[in-house]
Amino acid sequence: MKSDIQIARETQLKKIKDVAESMGIPRDEVIGFGRHMAKIPVNLIDKNKIEESNLILVTAITATKAGIGKTTVSIGLALGLNKIGKKAVIALREPSLGPVFGMKGGAAGGGYSQVLPMENINLHFTGDFHAVTTAHNTISALLDNYNSRVQGTGDALKEVLWKRVLDVNDRSLRYIVTGLGPGNGIPQEAGFDITAASELMAILCLSENEDDLRRRIENILLGYKRNGDAFTVKDLGIAGAITVLMKDAIHPNLVQSTENTPAFIHGGPFANIAHGCNSVLATKMAMSYGDYVVTEAGFGADLGAEKFFNIKCRKSGLRPKLSVIVATAQGLKMHGGVTEKDIKLPNVEGLKNGLGNLRKHLDNLASFGQSVVVAFNKYATDTKEEIDAISDFCEERGVLFAVNESFEKGGEGAVELAHKVVEAIEKQPSGDLKFTYSDNDSIETKISKVAINIYGARDVVFSEMALKKMKLIEGTYLENMPVCIAKTQYSFSADPKWYGVAKDFRFKINDLVINQGSEFIVAIAGEMMRMPGLPADPQAKRIDIINGVIEGLS
Repeated sequence: MKSDIQIARETQLKKIKDVAESMGIPRDEVIGFGRHMAKIPVNLIDKNKIEESNLILVTAITATKAGIGKTTVSIGLALGLNKIGKKAVIALREPSLGPVFGMKGGAAGGGYSQVLPMENINLHFTGDFHAVTTAHNTISALLDNYNSRVQGTGDALKEVLWKRVLDVNDRSLRYIVTGLGPGNGIPQEAGFDITAASELMAILCLSENEDDLRRRIENILLGYKRNGDAFTVKDLGIAGAITVLMKDAIHPNLVQSTENTPAFIHGGPFANIAHGCNSVLATKMAMSYGDYVVTEAGFGADLGAEKFFNIKCRKSGLRPKLSVIVATAQGLKMHGGVTEKDIKLPNVEGLKNGLGNLRKHLDNLASFGQSVVVAFNKYATDTKEEIDAISDFCEERGVLFAVNESFEKGGEGAVELAHKVVEAIEKQPSGDLKFTYSDNDSIETKISKVAINIYGARDVVFSEMALKKMKLIEGTYLENMPVCIAKTQYSFSADPKWYGVAKDFRFKINDLVINQGSEFIVAIAGEMMRMPGLPADPQAKRIDIINGVIEGLS
């Protein structure tokens, strides 16, 4: 089979204004970025049409290093829905350059189920990530300038909480010292997070409009004064300047699939260190122009789906009609104790041993009131016996099951899945959304409910640092905010090597981060880092441009 980038280059793309027009968006409203990418103004969102649209969440079993293919299935499902005569639109996150040049080499789907132009989407795209990075670091520069100018006064800060960000995996920047040398500011410990973990990225993805964007930026907590008072972006007096840097980034990006299906790609927080969902604005824009809208949440359902429901849906009012959970034979075998080097070999027993992971995710989705379809993402090495084992498991549980082959066959390979999705929405749509915790629960209770009920932990242990932060939150309006747990994507626990279904474990929270602007509290579990490192053999070694053609992306 041809490589992803070969397929992408050979696909005949429509002009983006034609794609927009096919959805009902006027051509003169399209803000073009070349022939095949555009931004669509947020004022075109139609609240009435949103109410009539069918939102579908695609999530997955617990991630493995072999990959699950959730984005490929998400795109394929939309292609399949169009194949059977439905008007479907895609709403996904933007890729980060960190994983593109690190582990993944790309995050725009795969095979004949991609969003295009994949080279642009995987690289600089329309500049949203750069806007977030620049805006975030502008706050850092202005904060450092302020603090150096007020030293020795009552306005000086005793604690700075705000780090810098960069859209690169660079472990050497996690802990640094700034301000060294005469006239260069105040020497202080600092560090970098990856841009996908920036509070500004979360704000971009949760804002309802430009006014809401500015309000949230004003509320960003930067540190504390010597008298204990909180110090925010509003106190710094720069909210207007930061909003200016984000004014274009707020508009959703429109591209297309390998079969010219419209796709909104906007925002890119990681689910293992942030809330893992594309922007509310992009989802609502897609729902304004599509009868069926396919979106996804990052990594497994314990991370992405939990945050999609408890944060994104709670704040936006969005309610999916259905959740699709993606599983692979290779992923289930890894969760069943099969070694990574053997997962391509037939092993029905190993697969059956891993079905506990799927069972736990199904139980979790049921706790949110979700109707579910299991999508089996088929690989060439999968056997009929393995597929039948998963199909039988789903039948026993009364869950609809479909094989997805969109990687090799495009929309035609997702027709079965599309029919099952439509059937589920028409006959048994999701009920009222049930949250894991209430707004009135304490932060400790919220974290505990997620850890115990969603992850399967015995209890939660808080470090002294986390307890100190919790004291700051107690009794304030911050306590009413949802929680965003940063943990490994490879396990229900905080141990990335504990595959399958982790049980009866102690879940440790090492720190809390108050994201006052994005309006959630980040709880950092285990050894989770907000700045990833590069692998021993980074994908960057295979990315090149030869005779004007980019190679190595996938």
